[in-house]
Amino acid sequence: MLQKQSTPADSPYMALYDLVVPKDHLLRRMKELVDFSFIYDELKSKYSDDQGRPAVCPIRMFKYLILKAHSKLSDADLVERVQVDMAFKYFLDMAPEEKAIDSTSLTTFRRLRLQDVLLLDILLQKTVEIAIEQGVLKSGILIVDATHTASRYQKKSPKENLAEKARLVRKTVYQFNESMKEAFPAKASSQDIQEEIRYCERLVETIEDHPGLLQMPAVREKVNVLKEAVDDCQEQLHYSADKDARTGYKSKDHSFFGYKTHLIMSDERIITAAAVTSGEKSDGPYLKELVEKSRRAGVNVEAVVGDTAYSGKENLLYAKEEGKEFHLAAPLHPVITRGGHRPINQGFVFNKDADTYACPADHLAVEKKIKPRKAGSSENAQLKYFFDVEICKVCPLKEGCYKEGAKTKIFAISLKSEEHAKQEAFQESDAFKELYKVRYKIEAKNSEIKNRHGHKKAHSTGLFGMQIQASATLFTVNIKRIIKLIDEKGKEK
Repeated sequence: MLQKQSTPADSPYMALYDLVVPKDHLLRRMKELVDFSFIYDELKSKYSDDQGRPAVCPIRMFKYLILKAHSKLSDADLVERVQVDMAFKYFLDMAPEEKAIDSTSLTTFRRLRLQDVLLLDILLQKTVEIAIEQGVLKSGILIVDATHTASRYQKKSPKENLAEKARLVRKTVYQFNESMKEAFPAKASSQDIQEEIRYCERLVETIEDHPGLLQMPAVREKVNVLKEAVDDCQEQLHYSADKDARTGYKSKDHSFFGYKTHLIMSDERIITAAAVTSGEKSDGPYLKELVEKSRRAGVNVEAVVGDTAYSGKENLLYAKEEGKEFHLAAPLHPVITRGGHRPINQGFVFNKDADTYACPADHLAVEKKIKPRKAGSSENAQLKYFFDVEICKVCPLKEGCYKEGAKTKIFAISLKSEEHAKQEAFQESDAFKELYKVRYKIEAKNSEIKNRHGHKKAHSTGLFGMQIQASATLFTVNIKRIIKLIDEKGKEK
């Protein structure tokens, strides 16, 4: 049963917040800037009006997710921090003496209340509206890019992941009490995941039987991480690894296993839209989606700046659509031509980072050759990509793609199109060069998101979990940026 949260004004200790939470504290500033009632309106349909126990208001539950993104803590450590941190309690609209929720409530909130909610779009649109209202988002220049997030499992099975977490627990315990080696249970000896889970549970029980160890913050944090991994593994037990993560490429020889967050942000470094995908997806096809989301949020799109991944023919045509025209400052790559990034469901997609094409099964071409244009012919020169036939022979997607008995598998593209010829001329102009100078800003934003806000690695498994993580992280990053711009604007007056 849902009850709307009200400020605990009847507490005799509310005045403490004025004494211990500074006026310029980030969480106080965030609380004053954002009217979080929109969260209640978006999520109230996920609760019953008259059945069950009274539920914690979704506004407060969502604020817990913001604090998790802000502090990079596990659920259990976050709840423990809330119990003693007055700034956290103030942000959550709690009375100073009020107890925090049970950490399992956060898991329930994520899995049950946020399903089928376009949370990422809702939150980013809200931050854009705030930025426009505050007069700190005025530019029509947007910058687009994608950043990767490593899977929680990193191509490890759930058993391997649990074994790694358990090893870190033991290693940390030994730093304080090496004699615990004799007390710990015997390690799992088989590849059975259930045996590994039971071992981890006994390991945790053994440590909890020695309360003095849990007084050590380093030990407690590692134990809580292991507990979450066990819970997550039991929930996802029917998967051999992260079910939605895929292999993507940062360069031809450098791959990663995980997800991509496709971003577009304004010249003021405010993220206006985003999309979360598995790691193998190419960047270019998401340009239109990101631009349209930005427009719906209220941004007047005049120009979009991106790298070579966004200069495909489809994107060039989109930038010239009547009534929606904008300058696309994306440099051409000699192999992104004749249709550029084909629609995702048509299979072969250019991978800018690996500098080659990937087939529908995400295998990269192993070789490429140029077929020159014949003298007097109207046909363009072609670039041919050759795939490993031995892989094609056993590929589950070979039907309609590979012909049985064929000794080669080739994907060919033209090296010139009318649209690319026009873009080539624009690329040489001073206007293009001036626009392209701002592209470095999104590289810095990607670094901030990953290194300062924990987006380098997924907190849970599955695409849904990654979307929730991105929602809280990007919302927090945007609000921090808006507060900084408001302060700079105030200094100018």
